[in-house]
Amino acid sequence: MSEVAGPAVQAQMLVRRPLDEVFEAFVDPSITTRFWFTGSSGKLEPGAKVIWEWEMYGVSADVHVRSIERPSRILIEWGEPATTVEWQFTPLGAEATLVQICNTGFRGTQEEIVGMALDSMGGFTLVLAALKAWLEHGIALDLVADRDPEAHVAP
Repeated sequence: MSEVAGPAVQAQMLVRRPLDEVFEAFVDPSITTRFWFTGSSGKLEPGAKVIWEWEMYGVSADVHVRSIERPSRILIEWGEPATTVEWQFTPLGAEATLVQICNTGFRGTQEEIVGMALDSMGGFTLVLAALKAWLEHGIALDLVADRDPEAHVAP
């Protein structure tokens, strides 16, 4: 099969927390590890290259930060093959933030692209729900870890 260009996958969620706090939750791994990945080699900063880890699955992703526009936008490339992920943060009053995530650049066969896009949409939807629970209620739902318990690797 021939390679085709992929779709733009989008997910969004209202988080009832101030803009700066929501933005920081994605750039500071000491916060992000509470709701998404289990480890990171560093903070997201312009030009940074970091590694995100999901220890329960025995996987990691190389992340290249293309742009940080504090506190409104994060742009990265990640994964293999690399795709682009953009976060946009829009304040809705002083105590609420709309987080929008767009993942683009899927490459491969049509079947591969559909699989990657569906996985991306489901994954980012879980991340946003977990972010909301953590920031609004201080609850770690473990949604990412519980998504596929049969894929967990032994510690």
